[in-house]
Amino acid sequence: MTKRKFAFNGICDSFFGFSAIVWLGVFVPFSSLAQTDSVKKADELKEVSIRAVKLGKRQLSASPLQILSGKDLERIGSLSVADAIRFFSGVQLKDYGGIGGLKTINVRSMGTNHTAVFYDGVQLGNAQNGQVDLGKFSLDNIEEIELYNGQKSTIFQSARGFASGSSIYLNTKRPEFENGQTDHLKASVKGGSFGLINPSVLWQHKISDAVSASFSTEYKNANGRYKFRYTNGVYDTTLVRKNADIETMRVEAGLNGKLPDSSTWTAKVYFYKDNQGLPGAIVNNVYDFSQRLWNENFFAQAAYKKEAGRYNLIVATKFANDYSRYLNPDYVKEDGLLNNIYKQREFYLSVANRYKINSFWDVVLSGDYQRNTLDANLERFPYPTRNTLLTALATQIHFEKIDIQANLLNTYVNDKVEKYFSAGNKHMLSPTVMVSWQPFDQKEFRIRSFYKNIFRMPTFNDLYYTQIGNTFLKPEYTKQYDLGVTYIKAFEGKLLQQVSVQTDAYYNTVKDKIVAVPGANLFRWSMQNIGRVQIKGLDVNVQTAWKVTDNLLLNTGLTYTYQQALNVTNVNLNYRDQIPYIPLNSGSFLLGADWRNFAMNYSYIYTSERYDQSANNHNNYVPAWYTHDIAFHYTKTINKERFRLSAEVNNLLNQYYDVITNFPMPGRSYRFTLAYSY
Repeated sequence: MTKRKFAFNGICDSFFGFSAIVWLGVFVPFSSLAQTDSVKKADELKEVSIRAVKLGKRQLSASPLQILSGKDLERIGSLSVADAIRFFSGVQLKDYGGIGGLKTINVRSMGTNHTAVFYDGVQLGNAQNGQVDLGKFSLDNIEEIELYNGQKSTIFQSARGFASGSSIYLNTKRPEFENGQTDHLKASVKGGSFGLINPSVLWQHKISDAVSASFSTEYKNANGRYKFRYTNGVYDTTLVRKNADIETMRVEAGLNGKLPDSSTWTAKVYFYKDNQGLPGAIVNNVYDFSQRLWNENFFAQAAYKKEAGRYNLIVATKFANDYSRYLNPDYVKEDGLLNNIYKQREFYLSVANRYKINSFWDVVLSGDYQRNTLDANLERFPYPTRNTLLTALATQIHFEKIDIQANLLNTYVNDKVEKYFSAGNKHMLSPTVMVSWQPFDQKEFRIRSFYKNIFRMPTFNDLYYTQIGNTFLKPEYTKQYDLGVTYIKAFEGKLLQQVSVQTDAYYNTVKDKIVAVPGANLFRWSMQNIGRVQIKGLDVNVQTAWKVTDNLLLNTGLTYTYQQALNVTNVNLNYRDQIPYIPLNSGSFLLGADWRNFAMNYSYIYTSERYDQSANNHNNYVPAWYTHDIAFHYTKTINKERFRLSAEVNNLLNQYYDVITNFPMPGRSYRFTLAYSY
């Protein structure tokens, strides 16, 4: 494996020219900019609780927005971000089983690589395969999860925020102190089925009136052994899943500060390490595996925000270093066991400038630079380097009843390799238009719509993986059309406290879909642009809050998704068949109850039948599945110290099912949590 320093050699000249333009914004004389008042539409809503604030945020968004935050995250008792996102409409979670199984999401059938994941505003990258394993991210330090279809409904964001078909924002808990407070501490320990032991600590400290710090750490260990049902078509048997153990450690530290001129800054360091078994697919009566995987992920990021009259500025930067090792003792090469090692490095810089022309018109110029490298100990590996330059010009016109946003994203990508052939340069323009309209005098009802033309770049694996990659691949293009309505209503002194309804109909197309196809030799596959997908869907999201008595509060959440995702690649081959693993119908139901110090949460998730291959026949049929989960919580507060005890039962009816064929999911399981905070 070639060793090399992560340097800035070879950065294209256009980056320096662009940087000079964007950075002019930093040196604009702040004193010459007049202060203007912006329209604050959120204040127009009658908000009766924190939950109402979130519903108002969803209503005003020009793109479909779903949120889980605060108590809602506590209620559902999820162990990871992936578990929580299952309750969003329009989302398919690809879960390969168990605590340590890979967990990625597919939003509106466009594919995993079309969904960007942001951690405190900065994207989590993976240039190697484009996938972010959401099972790695614990909820212990997460305050809010947001899912946007299209893009975040604000033009004042990084250029990277405009560059994906959908976006997930993971927002960590920020320190907030009341008068006289200097410290907050939260400690918890979880335990339960599969040998789970999961302690965590979150400490927040007020260093001064202007600076605060936070520290979060977590350890998780589980043997991953659970029963599952297996059939070979003749006999049924119950077996125990093996080699699904996992051990992880996460450490995270951050600083938050405010400068005398009211500008703010943040800095964060994150480290994650795991050691896990890979249980593999149950095929041909083989259900004992020995593959191992080790991961180490580190990143440091910082951001600076400045408001000066009509001018606003956001600067963000990040460095990431990821290491992964895959060992397969069952595969013996001439030089020993299969032992693949990958090292990724990323440098990222973003500058976003907003200028408020007047009270109703804003313009934004954002520019991002990103550099990715990948090293591996594989034979004939090309050692690729990718330089990406993103420039976004955006504008927003906002009146009392209508909000219009538009942006044009310019993408320039340059790939270089040390050996063999590179994919060269790619340059594309991508437009987006979003509208939110209040047609009546009542502020409770709004209509929204957006059009977005976007793409996803081929990953390093797509282009350069030994004997499989194809350097002639084109990007995978998508067009998204959405039309939806939102309705929110709060009631004072009524049994029904508030109701929120979101409904969106959408139509997506995917062109030049990247798929693996076999060559003349069935052991030699290659990546090609041969796929075309046509997607029609409907998302429904309904939330209510009820006050039965002064002590008894209820809340409900209902989601439903209809998706027709058809393969329209070749009229002679599986034409207009549903693409793999996309159910026609899916949905979820949540019921929460609070009575004095007690709380209960019940959840139900349903996914209809699917097919695991392109051909929709009985050989590829995957039956529908559903799960019932229930959790009970008891909270006691003594002198501002809070104690919380939780008991959860997941998959209450002990259903045996696969999300991905031949990767069985756990049956009934239990989890207990003891938490302390002040």
